[in-house]
Amino acid sequence: DMTKFPFEGMEDYVKNLPITKENPWTMQEFITGQEYCTHSTVRNGKIRLHCCSPSSPFQVNYQHLDKPEIYSWVEKFVKELNLTGQISFDFIQTEDGTVYPIECNPRTHSAITMFYNHPGLADAYLKDSEQENQAPIVPRPDSKPTYWLYHEIWRLTEIRSWSALQGWIKKIVKGTDAIFQVNDPLPFLTVPHWQITLLLLENLRKLKGWVRIDFNIGKLVELGGD
Repeated sequence: DMTKFPFEGMEDYVKNLPITKENPWTMQEFITGQEYCTHSTVRNGKIRLHCCSPSSPFQVNYQHLDKPEIYSWVEKFVKELNLTGQISFDFIQTEDGTVYPIECNPRTHSAITMFYNHPGLADAYLKDSEQENQAPIVPRPDSKPTYWLYHEIWRLTEIRSWSALQGWIKKIVKGTDAIFQVNDPLPFLTVPHWQITLLLLENLRKLKGWVRIDFNIGKLVELGGD
């Protein structure tokens, strides 16, 4: 329930909620600000690889931004827990620069596609830092924003103005598909044309619906799913 308080009729609304001692609810502060997502690969409490991008509820476009306040928060977190692995966060940063973590996932984030042209990516997973204060691997300055072409094709159906179409063309031209590589085209071809196709056929066979298709992680988003 994402209802914002206060509002007219709030008291009656709350009384009708199924809140009990056995079924407690948590009230959260609503924070206004810019949302960001991060991916970090860490070894022995040290960040070996890090990227940060502006985020949104349905995030399939990534462009690296240097956000020292967010990096410092992640750095302190992984150091104190002496983590090794992959960890992804969602943050909200307010206008005064305060950083609020809102979600944590111990897994790879699709934002890692921003390293599509970085030759040192594997080193973050296979090697320890050569120096105590070695800087983490970040996306290269010449890396383009990443997107998934099939998501962008679908977004064409939402365009209703010439300016919106110009913005779409600019995004395609200045960015790059997240998984397409001339020397390795199979992932780009098999995810939408094989994996997604099989998932769609299976749902049709079971008469199950879906909310949308996530080409970026190769899955169908279903009601009641993750």
